[in-house]
Amino acid sequence: MNVNATHKLNLRCNTGRLGEMIETRKRRKPKCLEECAVREEAKLEESAADACHEESPVKDVSEQTSAEEISLRAEEVTPNGKNDTGIKGTKWKPALHQWAKVFFGSWAAIASGMLYAVYLSTFHERKFWFSSKQELEREISFQADSGLYYYYYKKMLQATSIQEGFFELTHDNKTLSLRTLNSVQQISLYPEVFTGILYRITGSGEAIEPVYFYIGIIFGLQAVYVTALYVTSWMLSGTWMAGMLTVVWYIINRTDTTRVEHTVPLRENWALPYFALQVGALTGYLKTNINSTMEMFSYLLMCASAFAFIMIWEISHYVLFVQAFSLFLLDCLDLIPSHKVTEVYRMYLVCLALGYFTQFRNSALLASPLLSFICGSHLAKYIQQNLKKGHLVARLMKLLLHFYLVFTISIILNLVIKKILPQEENELILKFFEAKFDLNTTRDFSTNLLLCQETFQTPSQEFFIRLTQTCLLPFCMSVMLICLLSTLEVVAKKFRNVPQKSDGVPDIVVIGERPEVAYHMLHIVLFGSLALMFQGLKYLWTPYACMFAAFGVCSPELWMTVFKWLRLRTVPPLLLALVLSTAVPTIIAFSIWKDFFPDVMSELSELQEFYDSDTVELMNWIKRQTPTAAVFAGSMQLMGTVKLCTGRTVTTHPLYSDKDMRKRTEEIYQVYSRRSAEDIYMILVSYKADYVIIEEGICNDMGPVKGCRVKDLVDVANGHILHNEDDSDTNYAFSLYGRFCHEIELDYSPYINYFTRVYWNRSYRVYRINTLISFQYR
Repeated sequence: MNVNATHKLNLRCNTGRLGEMIETRKRRKPKCLEECAVREEAKLEESAADACHEESPVKDVSEQTSAEEISLRAEEVTPNGKNDTGIKGTKWKPALHQWAKVFFGSWAAIASGMLYAVYLSTFHERKFWFSSKQELEREISFQADSGLYYYYYKKMLQATSIQEGFFELTHDNKTLSLRTLNSVQQISLYPEVFTGILYRITGSGEAIEPVYFYIGIIFGLQAVYVTALYVTSWMLSGTWMAGMLTVVWYIINRTDTTRVEHTVPLRENWALPYFALQVGALTGYLKTNINSTMEMFSYLLMCASAFAFIMIWEISHYVLFVQAFSLFLLDCLDLIPSHKVTEVYRMYLVCLALGYFTQFRNSALLASPLLSFICGSHLAKYIQQNLKKGHLVARLMKLLLHFYLVFTISIILNLVIKKILPQEENELILKFFEAKFDLNTTRDFSTNLLLCQETFQTPSQEFFIRLTQTCLLPFCMSVMLICLLSTLEVVAKKFRNVPQKSDGVPDIVVIGERPEVAYHMLHIVLFGSLALMFQGLKYLWTPYACMFAAFGVCSPELWMTVFKWLRLRTVPPLLLALVLSTAVPTIIAFSIWKDFFPDVMSELSELQEFYDSDTVELMNWIKRQTPTAAVFAGSMQLMGTVKLCTGRTVTTHPLYSDKDMRKRTEEIYQVYSRRSAEDIYMILVSYKADYVIIEEGICNDMGPVKGCRVKDLVDVANGHILHNEDDSDTNYAFSLYGRFCHEIELDYSPYINYFTRVYWNRSYRVYRINTLISFQYR
């Protein structure tokens, strides 16, 4: 009896000890091990019950060992929890450390943007010497279409009131002869309108000159641009070191990231900062561990920045279409919550509707592929239910059918809209793409002029060499490849319905499981593909390549994904990932800064000077010797400068955005063709031109790219064989006349009957168009 009593007492003590162990473990276990702890607790309780039932001794040592193993597993999990670095573990982190990280990271972001704006301002001053030049010389530095944008800003300030200034811009009959323009709609002048209003209502006229205020606003937006890229990279990687590396790469590769240093008022310099804000807000909105407050803030910021982007840049809806297509692919592959994609699409629709009405019923927004694609996607999803259910083959078949439905509906809807609302540029776009991809040949002047512009050329080899020398291209391609393979791995598991592990072992969240990372991977792939075809689109790709590459090398999660594939066992993967995600970006930043920082500083210290004496003399002569109501004809770029510096009416300008402007441009460029003096005279008189300016640089252009010179383009459009070219094409013929710009210089009849030379210098010749023709023969 004593033995049995003692045995029962021992059982009670052992059972009590097991209960204490269970309670202790409950207090210590992390959240990610909750299911494992429940199972272990059930096992321990079952063992205790069996011991009491069978009156057998309890194995204290084995049970204590099992509890210690679970405790050690919990302690091995990183204290960062399941945050942006992707490890499922405890969420414990000292609040002070977290606030310090946010504080210093935020200050670094703001400081990076401000320092970049200061750099731009200093570089601009060193190059153009604004502070020591007169107003005319400053205005000439705004070349081509940049000058026309600044002209409308200046016109907004010269009006007696804001209302009058806005009315003059929307009813502009002093820019082009024989035509009244709504310049705000056709040339996207909202930046100049709002900048002019801001300058007036803030009373800045007493503190800063208008030109400094104008370029200062643009440089400030570039600071926002850099800061947005910084924050986006920080959100993706979880460390602000990625943001610093992003800024370093952006500045070092500034030749391929921005054109603001050389052409300040371009629309892209106004619009791309808002697009960067929209992409950053979308990144935050797609995150899975975001709270409701930050999710709402991200959504509102995304709406506001997308609307501003649409209002500023005429091609913005094409850019957003590529973004919408990225989200569509993510939704189809079940990598992103469908309700979030629906909300983003709703945001697109609201922005397009607001843009349509605020841009004076701009039909281009209704005919945009973005609107048709969103409607087609919603309609196809309504028709096709249970897209993400079923086994592998069934899901693949459903997916293919869904793609077919979406694109068929979208194309049909877009064609119907364009039939109802005919767009003049549709024919030009079709001809352009046919000629670009060698599907057809064309003699159309406007199409060939676009094809010859550097923006629409394929990137040169030097572009890839520059990115490789700064290490951006190798790291970006490596990060993109890792994310792509990880995403494909996740998609394969989802389509094969592979269940999640349930053995209680803390699992690593691979990089491809995060929706925001998958989106940026597609963003890089799609815009990179477009940049390979059109050089101008590299400014949409390279800044995000800087951000994406910096995120990759600074992300412990990406390193852990690689180590998981390599099955690294010799070194703790988590420790090695943390070390590499800190050491690698530090080494990259310092090595790049060491090699390229001297060049950056030398550019700031180097004194440059932009002074075009011939153009200055021409503008002064026009202002002094010609009537205020005189109409001038000439090349697009020069007419933009004439309009800005003299205010005279012109026959064409650089922003040829409609069919009439393209026709004007082609006809005015006939002064460089092989046509008779009478033909040229009749063309100029039809536009009420009083003077025509011939540029020696165009007339005697001996550029290396044959076929892309202006005189070559007009010869092709007129069906004339190019000079000294053996062309057997029967569609081309020799002209009976010499080149007009050469023949008129000889001052013989009939040219002197129609035109009288009134001014010339090394670069320009100005001819007055005679109203009374007296035929003289020489």
